[in-house]
Amino acid sequence: MKLQQFIRNIEAKYFKSDLQNICVGDTIKVGVLIQEGDKQRVQPYEGTVIAQHKAGTNTTITVRRIFQGIGVERIFAIHSPCIQNIQILRSAKVRKSKLYYLRNRIGKGTRLKNKITNI
Repeated sequence: MKLQQFIRNIEAKYFKSDLQNICVGDTIKVGVLIQEGDKQRVQPYEGTVIAQHKAGTNTTITVRRIFQGIGVERIFAIHSPCIQNIQILRSAKVRKSKLYYLRNRIGKGTRLKNKITNI
């Protein structure tokens, strides 16, 4: 028990509390900090969240986008110091927790229905 409490105390300082609620099916824009030599820059990566793994500070999201006709997926640890910001652009209505079926679809078949929100 003391070891688990010790680990939680260490992880608490790396935990980002200002994150929005990211769901599967959201189209997001992630700002990733890239280090090239002695220079740093923020590289945007925009795509659809097709999977989410929730595990405290080890929480990850899988983001898929189409680049030059080829599907590209990246896995981001959302509490990593390399992630500068995450912006939700659009939310979609989905009925599955993993959208791996989008890998086999092309063109208009990859579209998701927008979630209707009452504001």
